[in-house]
Amino acid sequence: MKTVGASVIAAAAVGAGMRAAAPAASAATAGAAASYNGVCGSGYKVVNSMPVGSTGTVYLTYNASNGKNCTVTVRNSTGSPTYMVAYVRNVDTNEDQYDEGEYRSYAGPVYVAARGACVEWGGVIGSQQAWNFGSNCGTLAARTPQKDWFAGER
Repeated sequence: MKTVGASVIAAAAVGAGMRAAAPAASAATAGAAASYNGVCGSGYKVVNSMPVGSTGTVYLTYNASNGKNCTVTVRNSTGSPTYMVAYVRNVDTNEDQYDEGEYRSYAGPVYVAARGACVEWGGVIGSQQAWNFGSNCGTLAARTPQKDWFAGER
């Protein structure tokens, strides 16, 4: 797990997204969808998810008792190690965390305190990626959230 001050991965994903954009719904039609595996821990409930092409799913979870969001990227099927990323960022504080590496099953979990704030989150599996920017805002958020997302090849 890595913590960075700027959204380097997200910025790279946005740049890649300008070259190739595929709608998430059509990309998810092949294969069985990955299930959330519970690795964020006790008290975390799935609040959102996106398909990562046809290769897996990225899950955003939230724990109301501690105010933290957690992201995990899960492959549809375990296999040989593949480049994967799980990413989450508190939009208000710019605190972000990501986990990247060669994994057989999942990347993450990564956590950020975000009670009452909007979050950016996403994941990568091989050449497929999915990103959601400024969504899942807490009830205390003072502004209307931006709800842009991207899914496609990186």
